Order: sequence, then C-alpha cells, then structure tokens
Amino acid sequence: MNDRTVLISGAGVAGPALAFWLRRHGFAVTVVERAPGLRPGGQAVDVRGTAREVVDRMGLTARIRAETLREKGMAYVDERGGVRARLPVDAFGGEGIVADIEIERGDLARLLYEATRDDVEYVFDDSIETLAQTGDGVRLTFDRSAPRTVDLVVGADGSHSRTRALAFGPESSYVRPLGAYLAYFSTPHRDGTGWFLLHNAPGGRVVGTRPTRDGRTAALFSFRSPELDVDRRDRAAQQRLLAERFAGVGWRAAELLAAAPDAGDFYFDRYGQVRMERWSAGRVALLGDAAWCPSPLTGQGTSLALVGAYLLAGELAAARGDHTVAFRRYEELLRPHVTRGQELPGGGIGGFLPESRAAIRMRDASMRAMTSRPLRGLATRLFFSKADGFDLPEYATAR
Repeated sequence: MNDRTVLISGAGVAGPALAFWLRRHGFAVTVVERAPGLRPGGQAVDVRGTAREVVDRMGLTARIRAETLREKGMAYVDERGGVRARLPVDAFGGEGIVADIEIERGDLARLLYEATRDDVEYVFDDSIETLAQTGDGVRLTFDRSAPRTVDLVVGADGSHSRTRALAFGPESSYVRPLGAYLAYFSTPHRDGTGWFLLHNAPGGRVVGTRPTRDGRTAALFSFRSPELDVDRRDRAAQQRLLAERFAGVGWRAAELLAAAPDAGDFYFDRYGQVRMERWSAGRVALLGDAAWCPSPLTGQGTSLALVGAYLLAGELAAARGDHTVAFRRYEELLRPHVTRGQELPGGGIGGFLPESRAAIRMRDASMRAMTSRPLRGLATRLFFSKADGFDLPEYATAR
C-alpha cells in the first residue's frame, strides 16, 4: 500500500464504521472525537436497504437487532391526544418510516465502537486544530494531543464538520438551510403507548414523543423559521426559544419542555442539507453528514453513512492505498445513491410542518389514504425505496 495510516475525525456512526472496514483491509487507524466519550441517546435512526447488507457483512446484525426499538408505528394526534392518522410498522411490510432495523443512535455508535476498540486507536476529548497537506502526508495539530503526520484524513464529524472547514472552506458554502429547526432530548417520563406520536400545531410547529429502549420517552420539537441567530452551544438560549415558540401549543408540550434543562443529551440544530461538488481534496476525504447530510427528514443519514464507509474503505484497499484512485472511485460509485437519498419525502418541510389547521387536516387525510390498501404499493415506491437499488461491490479483506 502507498497510504497506510488513516486518521478519522468523529466517533459517531460513520467514523467507527469506516474504522471497522479499514482495519479489515489492513490499515492503521486512529479515531479522534471532540466529546469526552461516546455520546449516549440521541434520535432513533434507521438502517435501511443496502445498509442492512453492510451490517450483515460486518457480522453485527444480531447484536444490532438485539437492541432495536420496538415501536408499533407512527401516529398523528390532536391536542387532546386523539389519533388522527396512523402509520403502523407493518403498513408497508415492515419497511418505511419505521424500518425493520431501528435503533437509538447512541446504541449503534456504541456497538460500532465495541467492534473496533481492540485494534483501533481512539482519542477522546480532542479535535483537529490545524491541517496541512504535503506531498507525502497530512501534518496535524490538535487541541490537546501532540502533532502527528498521517497518510490520509477522513472527516466523519457531522454537518458542522471541522475537518471540512479546514480542508474545503466555511460551512456557509456547503450547508443549505431548509427553513426549520429541530430539538430532541430524553425525558424521565415513562412511555406506555409504544407509538411515535406527533402533534402538529398551526404556525409550522410539531411536538413528538417516542419510546426509548428502556421504556422512557424521548421528546421532539420542531418548528419552521428563517435563519435564527442562536448560538449552537448555548442550550439555555435554545430552551428559552423553544418555550417561546411552543407557548400555548397544548398536548404534552409544557410537560416535555420542563424536562429539557435536565436532559444530558439535549440537541438543537437547524434542518439543512450538505451539498458538495467533491468529497475529497488531496489527502482529505469526507464521509457521512460531513459530506452529504441529507437532513433528518429523509431518514437516510445513517444508512448512507454505513454504505459510504464500506465503499471508501473498500476502494482504498482495491487501489492498494492510492488515494487519488480510491477517492475518485468512491465518489463515482456513491454519488447517485446519495443523490437519491437526499430527496425529501413528499411535501418536504411543508408536509412535516404544515402552517395552517387546514393544511394539517389535509396532511392527515393523505396519511390515511397512503396506508389504504389501493395506494400502499404507490406509496412504497414514492417514499420508501430510496435506500435500495445499490449493488455492493465485493472487496477482498486482509483478515
């Protein structure tokens, strides 16, 4: 191999998945993560379509299925909790919004870490400070660790990627806002319904609850808005904003918001997509949300990250470490699949966050129609097939 050492920024899902396959192909791998440890909790994520084959080739399907969520499906409710429309888990043969492998993001990240920690170097509570490419490597400095030089760097550090900023330029050049914001956090309340419940309110607002694996409730808040001047790291300001936006909404909004200050996994961000003409620059490549964040609306982010990790590692091995060949092939193979995965579901932001009561009623009616027997086949093709249709190459592994 020409390039044998790889440093990955980010220990979420994409980074450890890439580390898994790189080690299989004989590369020396280091993963650097800004957080002091693995991040627990987080939204439920779906492993769909081709990504299921990836985890099967990893030998992790049984372990992942053992920790999957057991939701009954998704339901829209009114301000009193009455059900207006349902999408049961088996409405499309077990596929769709509730995929047949659905797991909390933190649990999936932990399983990937456990599968790699014995032969991958993990450095927590640190991040890349500077990055300088030379003819034969990448010179890195860090917030805490000593400088080092590696052959290749991969940014798997999310839509706000520090690696992307250092190697490609400012975030504003690549992130396209979709006109809405999202908050997600765990609460101590127990959930006995087994359903992912959503209550829409006029003004493009939604409150949701979904059961966690331990039987508690995770809260979701989302609202339409132009760009806001809110510090991404100021949780108190974000929670004040949520309280203002959801005042008077009813249902369980006030009860759930009261739990936000004590939530260790509170998350707040805008909906956005990352669009880039290239995912590599010299010896630096991007993976997952750092390269192509499709937005949570699509439900494709985790699946695309798993498929991308498999392809990137496999192409590096097939090119015997020649990154110029491997990075080009990685993009050629994956770009069409990512383009499909970035397509927003029917109605886009407007479908998820209707502005008026009339629009909410129309959306509920369309949901009821979509699950009716005559329209199920059409709905499956329109909304739930974007994760399929990709044939994974076979790569020889070193072990």
